[in-house]
Amino acid sequence: MRAQHPTDAESAANRKGRSLLWRWDWEESKRRQVRSLHGCWALCSGETKFPVSILHVMARWCLARTVTVVSLTVTLSAVAVRYPSCRLLHPLLHPFRELAYSSSVPVHWFHSYPVSMLSCYNPNENVHNKAHTSPYPGSKVERSKVPTDKVGWLVEWEDYRPAEYTAASVLAGPTWADPQISAKNFSPRFNEKDGQVERRSLSGLYEVENGRPRNPSGRTGLVGRGLLGRWGPNHAADPIITRWKRDSSGNKITHPISGKNILQFVAIKRKDCGEWAIPGGMVDPGEKISATLKREFSEEALNSLQKSRAEKEEMEKQMNRLFNQEHFVVYKGYVDDPRNTDNAWIETEAVNYHDEPGETMDNLLLEAGDDAGKVKWVDISEKLKLYANHGNFIKLVAEKWGAHWNEDPVPGCHK
Repeated sequence: MRAQHPTDAESAANRKGRSLLWRWDWEESKRRQVRSLHGCWALCSGETKFPVSILHVMARWCLARTVTVVSLTVTLSAVAVRYPSCRLLHPLLHPFRELAYSSSVPVHWFHSYPVSMLSCYNPNENVHNKAHTSPYPGSKVERSKVPTDKVGWLVEWEDYRPAEYTAASVLAGPTWADPQISAKNFSPRFNEKDGQVERRSLSGLYEVENGRPRNPSGRTGLVGRGLLGRWGPNHAADPIITRWKRDSSGNKITHPISGKNILQFVAIKRKDCGEWAIPGGMVDPGEKISATLKREFSEEALNSLQKSRAEKEEMEKQMNRLFNQEHFVVYKGYVDDPRNTDNAWIETEAVNYHDEPGETMDNLLLEAGDDAGKVKWVDISEKLKLYANHGNFIKLVAEKWGAHWNEDPVPGCHK
């Protein structure tokens, strides 16, 4: 009878899998993870032939390894969105997030297992907060009330009968909007790059039911597109421009309680809702994220659309100095936005460009334009009340630079 304890080969494989996940040489770790997953893929597809005994060991090792990577990737990503102040997780998160978005690995592998939160997770917290805003922005349409325990699509809810709403401005057929699903000659390729329109989600594959994409974060109490142009993900970009707050002598100003330097960012006051926000907007079809970040900042925070050619050329020089420097990708993914519906939602890439000496931004005059009613430098702290979940992005930036955020001397896992 075969012994129940693992063989030397199995033990060696298990030890190798465990040690590899926690290797601090993250770049080498990521390359090995991708190669090993490709090996599993070849094994499962029958592309590679091995003796039966070797296949048994490899299959066990590949399965354990895949489940571990998937579970940890989803867990850390979810914790980062909900509790970005959990500092101990930040060094672990980045390589797994990169691996999850790697085009070398089948994307659905990273979205096949339920999320298991860490100690920071509040089981009563709902990923949809502002996405349940009612009435829907710019209308009198009321959303169906969605209890926290019925947000997820896996929970059956036969009585769920949300109202349908798509704004007249969207139905008018502007260039930035899709036709209705029932329109002739409209056959969107969801979960794919559809011509110049990006219909892939940063969160992975989403379901399509009755021809309509389904919000990956759950029920919102409204179907249709609301104010959003695209069925499925509507991709945006949010440039976070920061500098240190300084006194008249040019010295950094520290907070009297936390003792940390105070960081500032450029904020706009939105015309549509009156809330303060990061200047940003939608990615045009075929446009690179880097171009969207620069365009949206210049339009909303510098009023570039109203400038003369000479003014635009000078502005462009200063903008290039700022946007061509090293930057920090703060967040990629789903946004808890009041415009979201069951069939259309906002996803964004928030990027921080930091003007360390403050000289570049001193040469750029802030002036509200386009969708912005006002624009100004704002001190960063936990007291900020910002649009959607922009506050979470700003918090991550403050932590990145070791700047003041709150007056609590002991950092912890709080929102």
